[in-house]
Amino acid sequence: MTPRERLIEAGLRLLEQDGPEGLQARKLAAEIGASTMAVYTHFGGMPGLYEALVREAFVQFGGRLGEVERTDDPIADLLALGFAYRDHALAHPQRYRLMFGVSAPGTGAKFGQGLTTHGAGTGLAEADATFEQLVELVQRSMAAGRIREDDVASAAGQVWSVIHGYVLLELAGVFGPDGDGVFQIYAPLAINLLVGLGDDRDETVRSARAAVQTQPPV
Repeated sequence: MTPRERLIEAGLRLLEQDGPEGLQARKLAAEIGASTMAVYTHFGGMPGLYEALVREAFVQFGGRLGEVERTDDPIADLLALGFAYRDHALAHPQRYRLMFGVSAPGTGAKFGQGLTTHGAGTGLAEADATFEQLVELVQRSMAAGRIREDDVASAAGQVWSVIHGYVLLELAGVFGPDGDGVFQIYAPLAINLLVGLGDDRDETVRSARAAVQTQPPV
């Protein structure tokens, strides 16, 4: 592992341990037994380190979503992806907040373009690779006739907004500490969105039940 990779690994570890306040050049350098100059040598300063952490966080995030099994039911897969999204965010809350600039202004992903103006992609390759998994499942859902054929990026953006919005509220403690909001809030909200996008409600509910079956026991 190179010094740069070790600094990124140490940064993610300190972030989860101490929050964004733990991301200090001195502390990071001490974690790998180097001087503070290492941060400036490899990243040009803290802003460069923040960007590297965000990029790596998206890579790991995308890896987790990629573990979701793809079946012959694209709507069930889409909902299962949402569960995996939530699980990863809750397992790495500080990292998730950093990725989207929630924990510290100016530290989140630098999206170079908008989904609504460019049709697809954000301009950050690692985030785009994650988003493409969602786009692929939306395309499959359209091809299967489960949701109406429409602008794919727009539909995927709506699904992303539901998942992301719910996760941020759960991280803030709005739905309590026991995860009850998953079935009382997130699942019904996702079902309502998919029905609004054209799926039959009974079919959506069946797919939701199939997605729940893929979740590990609590």
